[in-house]
Amino acid sequence: MAIVLRTPGVDGLGEAAGVLREWQYDGAPTQLHPGDLGWFWRFGAERTAASVRTWSRDGRILAVGLLDGAELLRLAIAPDARQDEELAQQLVEDVAEPVRGVLTEGTACMETPEGALVRLLLSEDGWDSDEPWTSLSRDLTEPVQDPGVRIGVIGPEQAAVRTAVQRAAFDSSTFTEERWHAMAAGPPYADARCLVAYDDRGRAVATVTVWSAGPGKPGLVEPMGVHREHRGHGHGKAITVAATAALQRLGSSTAIVSTPTSDAAAVATYKAAGFQPVREVRDLRRGA
Repeated sequence: MAIVLRTPGVDGLGEAAGVLREWQYDGAPTQLHPGDLGWFWRFGAERTAASVRTWSRDGRILAVGLLDGAELLRLAIAPDARQDEELAQQLVEDVAEPVRGVLTEGTACMETPEGALVRLLLSEDGWDSDEPWTSLSRDLTEPVQDPGVRIGVIGPEQAAVRTAVQRAAFDSSTFTEERWHAMAAGPPYADARCLVAYDDRGRAVATVTVWSAGPGKPGLVEPMGVHREHRGHGHGKAITVAATAALQRLGSSTAIVSTPTSDAAAVATYKAAGFQPVREVRDLRRGA
């Protein structure tokens, strides 16, 4: 059977999220997590569906891609299909031809699992390695320490607090109450939690969202940020420790996160919260 490329539509997002959950396991190469889909859902179900691509054979999804902007495709591949020659070749052809509706012409990046055949074929097709990211993880079979600050679990009534800290942590953030509610309405958020850390004066100083992929599977930290006016006081470590505790309560086996290697402060924060670097990964980049 031939490989079929689809944009699944809103009704097909549940299946895409479901296979992403199935493909998560401890020690897996860094790739698209159902939490990445859940975080993107802040833009609404329709835009999320329009940004998802699936590659299937005989009715079975073998790869799921999320277009995180017009020039970045974040890809996950079924563990038993990473060396599938037909799939790898189809992926290379689909990202090379803008008419197929995956990537536009010119400069583009792809986040693909290390060791997958498609990476080799893309390299042979002229794609180069991009800037490095550090993937880190923390084992959740051991007790998690107290974060040392008050932590609030965010519900609909506190969405304004959650989104305000996000915007104060990331200069380019467009996270609003409306987008929080859109995210929370998505099926992946059923296994997620938003947390906010408060200092001893009751000010919201840091925030995080965590995403479970189900019991016994790695849970994702995405995103984590500290209010720009409250940095340098250990709030990043505290909210990250709280994040690991939340994932532990959700049944996750490990907590995972990826951050640009160049962001030494972020890497140091995760290490301080008990995370260990697992690997350095690089996207693949196609020039103009």
